Amino acid sequence: MTDFDRTDNLHRPPLGKTQPPTGKPLIVTPTFVSRVDDTPRSERPQDSGSAKSRHGHEVHLPNWRAGALALEGDPNIALEHWDEYWRKVHGPKFAWDEPGSSSAKVLRYDQVHRIASGPSSGFPPPYRAMVDESGRLPSDPWKRVPEFRRPRWDGLAYIAYADQDDIEATLGQDKFAKRIIADEQTAFRMVTREITREHILIPSERHRDPISLVKIHMRRPELSREAFQARLLDDHADVVLAQGATGELVRRYAQLHNIGSTQADPEGSKIDAISILSFACMNDVEDYLVHADHAAIETSEQALAGKGSEWWTALNYSVINRLAPEIATTRS
Repeated sequence: MTDFDRTDNLHRPPLGKTQPPTGKPLIVTPTFVSRVDDTPRSERPQDSGSAKSRHGHEVHLPNWRAGALALEGDPNIALEHWDEYWRKVHGPKFAWDEPGSSSAKVLRYDQVHRIASGPSSGFPPPYRAMVDESGRLPSDPWKRVPEFRRPRWDGLAYIAYADQDDIEATLGQDKFAKRIIADEQTAFRMVTREITREHILIPSERHRDPISLVKIHMRRPELSREAFQARLLDDHADVVLAQGATGELVRRYAQLHNIGSTQADPEGSKIDAISILSFACMNDVEDYLVHADHAAIETSEQALAGKGSEWWTALNYSVINRLAPEIATTRS
C-alpha cells in the first residue's frame, strides 16, 4: 500500500475531503512566477532576496554567475529542473500541514505551468510550413529560425480562499511567512502578489482539466479598471459564451478581477484581469483559437485590451482542492 504521509494527495480527491461551494465568488491570489535562471536582470526583473545561491544569498547577476544558483547551476537543464521542483517539491511543501500550521483555508491550489510549444500571443496558430522564395521548404533553415518571443511569466499559482481575511490567516503563519517564502526565493526570481475576485462562467465537471489558456488583460488607457472589469464580465463574457466553439471545446471558463494586493506589487498591479479557459487537450486549444467563432471573441478583446496584454497555454496540476462539485458564480 502506498504511504501518503506528507503528500499533497491528501488535500484533493479522491483522498481529500471536499465541500460544496456556495456560488459566491472566491478570492484568488493568482501568483504569476518567473523561474530562476541566468537571464539578465535587464530582460527579466528580480525580486530582492530571490534567486538564492547554495549559501542562501541572492545571486544579483545570475547571467554572470549561473553556476551559483541553488536550484540548478547548469543552464542546459535549468528549465526542466525548475519545472520538476515547482510541482514535486514546492507543491507538497505548500500543502503539508507541518506541526502548528494549517492550509485548511486554502480551498484550491492549482499550479499552471506555461508550455512553450502551446499556442501563445507571440506565436499563435495556425502553424504553417516554412517556404523559401521558390515556394519550397528552405534548404538553409539555420538562417531562418524564428525569433522566440518569451512571455513575461513562466506560470502561475492559482490559490483560492473563501474570504480575503483567510489570506493573512494562512500566509501569516510561520510556515508560510518564513519557510515557504524561503522556498519561493529559491525557485522563483519574481512572484506577483495581486488579489482577485473569481468569477466562474463555465464550471469544471471534475476540476481535472489538463490544459489552460491563460489571458492576461491590461486595459486600454481610456478605461478605468472598474469599467474595464464590468465590460469584461458582462459584454465580453456574453460573447465568449455565445459561441458554439466555446460550448464544444471549453471545459472551464473563469475570470479573475484584480481588487488589490497583499504587499507592494509593481508588476502584478498592472494586471487588470485574467481569463483562464480550460481544455481537454492541446489540440482543442489550437482548434478553438482558429475556429471561425473565435474571431468575434478576439474582436471583443481587442476593444478592451491595452499594451502589455498577452496570452499563453499551460499545463494544470491540482495540488489542493476542497470544493466539489464546482458551480458557476453569480454575476453581480
